[in-house]
Amino acid sequence: MLRLRILSILEEKGHTKYWLFKNSGMNSYRNYDNLIHGRTKSIKFDTLEKLCEVLDCSLDDFFEKLPDSSE
Repeated sequence: MLRLRILSILEEKGHTKYWLFKNSGMNSYRNYDNLIHGRTKSIKFDTLEKLCEVLDCSLDDFFEKLPDSSE
């Protein structure tokens, strides 16, 4: 399973969740909040690209692989 590391990256860079929302161009705070807290099943490529641009990180930085719960 993959997990987005958005909150960790924000902490590492010294930014707030509000800062990212305002700079990401996302229109829905509800969708944004679900995304950063891992309550979403999908994400658009353009959203990923914009978040990586705003956070100055790569896709490799953005994802964390978690062990399967069946293991």
